[in-house]
Amino acid sequence: MIKVSVMYPNSNNVQFDVDYYKNKHLPMIVNALGSALKGLELDLGIASRVPGEPAPYVAIAHLLFDDVASFQASFGPHAKVFADDVKNYSNVQGNLQISELIKF
Repeated sequence: MIKVSVMYPNSNNVQFDVDYYKNKHLPMIVNALGSALKGLELDLGIASRVPGEPAPYVAIAHLLFDDVASFQASFGPHAKVFADDVKNYSNVQGNLQISELIKF
């Protein structure tokens, strides 16, 4: 299993519409990816390790897939639509990381 994490960096001038992201963007992704998507989690940053400092990421979405090939096959055809929607909820681009998921 792999995890695709889309991390939106936090900064003083970041704008991020959580309601739009939760209620429009993520459901659009879930519908487009279909059965290839095995799970989805959303982390909303609330703090960092230093008291009083903001979280390094305003939001992180974690999408689970069986493997990289299934991610690429399901995500690739919709990548432009997903990217074009970013302007509707944020002024920052997310950083994408693909990780092997190891559970203990």
